[in-house]
Amino acid sequence: MVTKDQRRRQLAREKFERQQQRRVQMRRKSRTRNSVIAAVLAVVVIGGGTAWGLGAFDGSDKKKDDAANAANTPSASASASTSPTAKAPDPCNKAAAGKPSTAQWKTEPKMAIDKSAKYTFTLRTTCGSIPIALDAAKAPDTVNSFKFLADKGFFDHSKCHRLVTNGIYVLQCGDPTGQGNGGPGYTIPDENLTSLGKADAQGTVTYPAGTVAMANTGQPHTGGSQFFLVYKDSPLAPSYTPFGTIDAAGLKVLTKIAGAGESTGQGDGAPNATVVIDKATVSKS
Repeated sequence: MVTKDQRRRQLAREKFERQQQRRVQMRRKSRTRNSVIAAVLAVVVIGGGTAWGLGAFDGSDKKKDDAANAANTPSASASASTSPTAKAPDPCNKAAAGKPSTAQWKTEPKMAIDKSAKYTFTLRTTCGSIPIALDAAKAPDTVNSFKFLADKGFFDHSKCHRLVTNGIYVLQCGDPTGQGNGGPGYTIPDENLTSLGKADAQGTVTYPAGTVAMANTGQPHTGGSQFFLVYKDSPLAPSYTPFGTIDAAGLKVLTKIAGAGESTGQGDGAPNATVVIDKATVSKS
């Protein structure tokens, strides 16, 4: 006859054995996951050079292009960890009521800005306000287009759909569809591409922290409404029109957004922070 003590010891032993089995299974899963990650990193390293040539910020977001489909997926350096991490708390507030724009135009708007004046592009987001000083003298077509779109409410209630935290460091916005393949229906010419200096041996220049630049399809003169905000110095091909600069307060907002991470754990995905542009304005000063 089995005593109570014997039964208790038997149950304890069975529990221990189950725990050991679970640990073995977890180790096996971990080894498999690490092997997959290592293989992915190898592909990234091998394919990185090709990605730059395809266009780092393409405006059609094929889910995983390179540096940006209209800021697709900037091909990132493999030096940063790509292991998934726990999702940080959302640092942003609830979005204002309203729906993203569905408006489209066939042609670029007529020039209506003063190229010698100062303009400020202000993004009032759920995460804080981001004022951007626009360079109308060096990127007049871009600034004129953004003023036109902002005046029409095109950016209002749209999500910033992409955050890159590996290799390059950008937040991408400007697509009312939130998918990375939307735009205003027209394109604008590239401008100001030589302002960041001569490309290095890898064909890149540094887009400094605080730079705001146009996304495109990887082909010349294909910018629309999508743009990216650089929160940390980033090496990119000199193919993306730099047209504005973010101040220190705006960079703090971007740093907060970046600190919450992105959805894939791979360094390039939707931001975990709920970044919605409640209102965008372009004002002349």
